[in-house]
Amino acid sequence: MAFWQAARRRGRPLGNDVVLETEGLTKEFLGFVAVKDVALRVRRGTIHALIGPNGAGKTTVFNLLTKFLEPSAGAIRFDGRDITGLKPAEVARLGMVRSFQISAVFPHLTALENVRLALQRERGSSYDFWRPERLLARYEDRARALLADVGLDGYEDVLAGLLPYGRKRALEIATTLALDPPMMLLDEPTAGMAHDDVDRVVALVRRVREGRTILLVEHNLKVVAGLSDTITVLTRGQVLAEGDYAAISANPDVKAAYIGSDDA
Repeated sequence: MAFWQAARRRGRPLGNDVVLETEGLTKEFLGFVAVKDVALRVRRGTIHALIGPNGAGKTTVFNLLTKFLEPSAGAIRFDGRDITGLKPAEVARLGMVRSFQISAVFPHLTALENVRLALQRERGSSYDFWRPERLLARYEDRARALLADVGLDGYEDVLAGLLPYGRKRALEIATTLALDPPMMLLDEPTAGMAHDDVDRVVALVRRVREGRTILLVEHNLKVVAGLSDTITVLTRGQVLAEGDYAAISANPDVKAAYIGSDDA
């Protein structure tokens, strides 16, 4: 994209510390501008939160970054590569993997089978559905370890569809971790959870951040305050403010647009 070259000509640093960057990111739906001119820079190894009121464009930005939506304008760069024209599967193979607001697990497979299926990705395009069970046993120890990491030891043989909501979200994080992505995008990881489940997921995110970059959308401001290195506030599809929690919570525009109307 020409603007990356223009940025270099202007002397703008595109350092190795920035793993994900957007410029002029815009999405329009039949005349309605859902995201407008969003410039986002996520530093490697950090937890970066996107917050904002309902309808601010947070999930649309996630869908643009992971290519479930095509931008109307602008560009996206991940780990030094322009990914604007790539497909979702290509972005995931590069190492940027996302979760969804609605838990995306296979309900008729057990928790262990869900994680093992994700681990089988290392075999390439084959998921070995026709292979004898014994040939897939080498994935089981790792799958059990991942389930234990997310607090699901003892749930290995439970069908995913029968898990309580909070445990189901933990299983989704385990399957995401099975892909060993350098960057995780978590969309509302604590939405709809009871207090104990929220605490469990927060502890999990802290534990798995080592060696990874995490971008998350989250409404619970206590979670954001406890996890995030940097926060970007969106409103009406545009960036309103960016900084750490202390700076964001003191910003009068942010208070008016978001924090003041949230009881988290």
